[in-house]
Amino acid sequence: MNLGKKGFTFIELTVVLVLIGLTLSLAVPRFRYAMLTDDLKGTVRRMVGTVRSLRNEAIREQKFYALHFDLEANRLWINSEDMTDEERMEAHQRAFQLPDGVRVLDVWRRGKGKESAGEVAIHFTKKGYMEESVIHLGAEDGRQFTLIFSPFIGRVKLLEEYIDFVDV
Repeated sequence: MNLGKKGFTFIELTVVLVLIGLTLSLAVPRFRYAMLTDDLKGTVRRMVGTVRSLRNEAIREQKFYALHFDLEANRLWINSEDMTDEERMEAHQRAFQLPDGVRVLDVWRRGKGKESAGEVAIHFTKKGYMEESVIHLGAEDGRQFTLIFSPFIGRVKLLEEYIDFVDV
C-alpha cells in the first residue's frame, strides 16, 4: 500500500523530458531563422519604407531627391537637389550599410538597362514620380527578392524571386 506517497516515476519524467527536447529541437531553428537571422526580409522592409518616405518627402518639400546605391560597397544613401557638395559627401559617408549576407544584386532602370557594378541612382521628382526601376536583392542562402517601382503611383511591388526586366 502506497499511502501518502505521491509523485512521478522515473519513466514518466524521462518521457516528458524527451518530448520537450523534441519540441525544442524542431521549434528553435525555425524561430531563429525566421526572427533572428532573416536580414534579407528586414532589408526589403527597410528599402520599401525608405522609398515610400522619400516619395512623400519629395512631394511635401517640393524637391528632387535621389536614392543612391553603391553596388560594390553594398550601401545606400539619399541626397536632394539643394544639398551642397559637402552635404552630399556627408550623406555618402553616413550611408546605410546592408547587413552581411545581403546584397543588391543589380538595379534596372527603364532606358538605362541593368547595372550590377558602380553607383546607381533612382530619382524622385517634386510630384512624387520616380524612375521606373527594379531592384534585385539576394542573400547568401540563395533567396532573392525583386522590388518593382511603379513610377506614377509610387507603389513598390515585392516578389520573392528574381524576375529579369529588359527595355522594350
